[in-house]
Amino acid sequence: MANTTVVKVNHMTSPAHFDRGHTDDLMAFLTASPSPYHAVANAAERLEKAGFRQLSETDAWDSGTGGRFVLRGGAIIAWYVPEGAAAHTPFRIIGAHTDSPNLRVKPAPDTGSQGWRQIAVEIYGGTLLNTWLDRDLGLAGRLTLRDGTERLVNVDRALLRVPQLAVHLDRSVNSDGLKLDKQRHMQPIWGLGEVQEGDLIAFLEEEEGLPQGAVAGWDLMVHSIEPPAYLGRDRELLAGPRMDNLLSVHAGVAALAAVSGAGKLDHIPVLAAFDHEENGSQSDTGADGPLLGNVLERSVFARGGSYEDRARAFAGTVCLSSDTGHAVHPNYGERHDPTHHPRANGGPILKVNVNQRYATDGSGRAVFAAACERAGVPWQTFVSNNSMPCGTTIGPITAARHGIQTVDIGVAILSMHSARELCGADDPFLLANALVAFLEG
Repeated sequence: MANTTVVKVNHMTSPAHFDRGHTDDLMAFLTASPSPYHAVANAAERLEKAGFRQLSETDAWDSGTGGRFVLRGGAIIAWYVPEGAAAHTPFRIIGAHTDSPNLRVKPAPDTGSQGWRQIAVEIYGGTLLNTWLDRDLGLAGRLTLRDGTERLVNVDRALLRVPQLAVHLDRSVNSDGLKLDKQRHMQPIWGLGEVQEGDLIAFLEEEEGLPQGAVAGWDLMVHSIEPPAYLGRDRELLAGPRMDNLLSVHAGVAALAAVSGAGKLDHIPVLAAFDHEENGSQSDTGADGPLLGNVLERSVFARGGSYEDRARAFAGTVCLSSDTGHAVHPNYGERHDPTHHPRANGGPILKVNVNQRYATDGSGRAVFAAACERAGVPWQTFVSNNSMPCGTTIGPITAARHGIQTVDIGVAILSMHSARELCGADDPFLLANALVAFLEG
């Protein structure tokens, strides 16, 4: 795994002169993270190289300084306690999520029809279904063994495919549009012959060198095996999977590693990357669960703090909820607000919605603007067209659940929730630098 680096920007130059090392590293991170479980494992590996150490939630925590992280399923909470931090020292949090819309394997996975062997999948999140058609797909996720241990698995080769109906059998598809039934039309094929119960799990046990019957449970999902790539005449764009929202996870890891041990801090920098954002965040590893609050409170109490110290720390805490947003689309300009057109390579975006689909307010805008100014990074504003419903993020959930000031930001992309998304190749670098400046305070 390549080391994560963030190069601070002292002054703006043309995009062609930006350092692409960060974006190259993002591409490696995307490729190595086909599931939330892989994403947090890779994040943890990078943080360990930066001197962080893992804590168990079932152990007592000490009051020492330095970097710590906690893993739970597809979520990671990491923080750095600087020298001299008091029990009431506030936090500066980067929030993100590790999950992406996709197709996930059902409990009874082996199915088929008409002599084709298929895998039964359930639709996860608001994915663009058509983007999964006629792609070479791999399979990845987590296996739970009968002894209670877990094993990450990644079959990163052409294993599955969801075939589209030929135009000859659907003559109106180009005039009336493609209509897909989530149950009947999205089950991928992976071979020929009779359906054999237990076949998929037996295959994965063989792939992993496990004895037959070793696997007791699984959390599996498909992924496109096409790697990320620079795109365009001048390679100024980046195409790849799971940018929503591993782009922010990667930038957050890089930023946290960059500020750890780098001079005096008057707050505690934190990365909180949750699972299950794409289906509402209501889980023990989601932003609407207790994980972040528990970790922050235990950090306060481990330093000898009281409930009063906890309240003081939370009152001074700020969270940047970093998630992707919509770049203006060249073919659908009317779908965007007429006065807010975020553009690729225009820098990170501030996301605003007065109905609290995003948590940003005027004071939050000032926090973000100050971080970008300090980093020398340009920034943009996103607001939805009044006629279009607005999406949401972990931002409002974080603000409401923990009572902390939260600001929604991110990177503008096209093809959000596609199996393959698109952003400006320099925007991940600019976002990471803004996050460094925010964590430095």
